[in-house]
Amino acid sequence: MDRPLADELRPTNIDDIVGQHHLLDKGMLFRKVIEEGHIPNMIFYGPPGIGKTTLANIIAKRTNMSLHKLNGTNASIEDIKRVIAEATSIFGQNGVLLYLDEIQYLNRKQQQTLLEFVEKGEITLIASTTENPYFYVYPALLSRCTVFEFKAISADDIKEGLKKAIKRIKYQIDDDALEVLATAANGDMRKAINNLEFIIYGLKKKERITLKHVNQIVIKANIAYDRSEDHHYDQLSAFMKSLRGSDPDAAIFYLAKLLESGDIIAASRRLLCSVNEDVGLAYPQLIPIVKACVDSALQLGMPEAYLPLSNATLLIATAPKSNSACIAYHKAASDVKSGKGLSVPRTLQNTHFDGEDNENKGQHYLYPHDFKNHYVKQQYLPDDLVGSKYYEYGDNKVELAAKEYWEKIKK
Repeated sequence: MDRPLADELRPTNIDDIVGQHHLLDKGMLFRKVIEEGHIPNMIFYGPPGIGKTTLANIIAKRTNMSLHKLNGTNASIEDIKRVIAEATSIFGQNGVLLYLDEIQYLNRKQQQTLLEFVEKGEITLIASTTENPYFYVYPALLSRCTVFEFKAISADDIKEGLKKAIKRIKYQIDDDALEVLATAANGDMRKAINNLEFIIYGLKKKERITLKHVNQIVIKANIAYDRSEDHHYDQLSAFMKSLRGSDPDAAIFYLAKLLESGDIIAASRRLLCSVNEDVGLAYPQLIPIVKACVDSALQLGMPEAYLPLSNATLLIATAPKSNSACIAYHKAASDVKSGKGLSVPRTLQNTHFDGEDNENKGQHYLYPHDFKNHYVKQQYLPDDLVGSKYYEYGDNKVELAAKEYWEKIKK
């Protein structure tokens, strides 16, 4: 084979892409927009090997636009300017589609260079990233793009993709071998195809692929991890609920299942979520501790990543719990969504203008640090929300101490 098998078998239409049902199933809004040919600026966010580049290629072909590909790891401003130059030339008369992989590696100046031409509509941008774009993409550029999350592909979908691949290359595979090959990919279709390619290179021509062949190249710890479509998310749910339920033994067990499958990212995210959602204000000092553990794990990689993540897991599972901050947020968000509190009180506004007819000139903001105990009573909520109660102190030591302190001061 002259080209890698994954490239040789890359889907050429939407129906051939496996996974991403929330975006690509018939009737989904994303698919309708693509099929209509009205391509907006988009950012694809998700792990590698799940179809982001493939879909960008398919979109470009459907639109007859001139497709350019850049990678954020090595793209320069000059590379970006060359794409922009074509957009304004005769070669770009059907429009220019720039597929920018790993956009998180572009610096601010490079992203600002793109922004001007994206804003003018001279370039249609499809960017992809494995990192959260809300943290890594320049806000002005992000605001001009629609973000779509791509998800890890289920073992069942990978199995179907492998069946199609094996049929095209005219090989046969045993059912148990197919099962293991699909689950060992951990949601990465490209990894599954690469493993398949390695196997067929070692076989006699048209020899049947068996479990013995597959077991020689896959990590056996992955085999029992994702047997069904929802099993992966069941593991994450069980991990999170064990942390919340203060069961250190169950929590460390599910952490081990996640890490032995190679899923450091999902385990880390659940830990960061749990320490904020479930521990919260009962032990706020734990939040930066867990963040430090996660950072250490990502720097170490496997197998040593289990060391800081085990510490974080047991700290969360045995810590006092409070979700008072979450409850307060949802109450406030409910009022925001219902359209309340549109006007900020005059005393809190950043700037104001007093007309000639205003008899009460001045902002009249009271600076709390000028008063005893650094507190003074004044209105902070908008007029239509005065008296609203969102936060209720939790029944843990830390929040009860804060409650006692402020009741004393405010009275």
